[in-house]
Amino acid sequence: MRKLVMSAIACLAVGGAPFIGVSAAGGSKAKDLLTFRTMYGVDGPFVGAANPIREVIGDELPWAIEKSIRGKLETDGHLKITVRGLVFKDELSVPPDLRGKNDEEQFRGLVSCLTEEGEEVVTKNVVTQGFPATEAGNAVIDAQIELPNPCIAPLVMVLAGSEEKWFAVTGFEAEAE
Repeated sequence: MRKLVMSAIACLAVGGAPFIGVSAAGGSKAKDLLTFRTMYGVDGPFVGAANPIREVIGDELPWAIEKSIRGKLETDGHLKITVRGLVFKDELSVPPDLRGKNDEEQFRGLVSCLTEEGEEVVTKNVVTQGFPATEAGNAVIDAQIELPNPCIAPLVMVLAGSEEKWFAVTGFEAEAE
């Protein structure tokens, strides 16, 4: 009996392989469009409305990434951002009771792409729903969004849950020596 079961498994494995290959080749598997392990907290000339990025203004106070932010955007529109320690900076422009804290109940993700509209190049921003955020600035944004087609030069932002302002954007700033 054992030989019969093993033979049946072997036949299924060998016989089913072409069907698995055809199915995978015929389907459209999502690919990584953008992966990142750094973001830049709104600071300096990006604070406020003077220098928006892709039509989105920075928060009116500076933010810091105390631990880490990493994420991935796939071609099918799956966006996942793991946020650890996105909080107000510890500096004089921030009220003392907010320093080192997040005062938002939710964070949202934003994907910004350049795309075609007729013969014009335009910016299209797609925003996720809100995801719970802690006072320590921790959150996991895990959403399915509809990307514009084509999506050129994508960038990702973390937004406030209640405002159209960014706290962090894909990028980095080297540590001062």
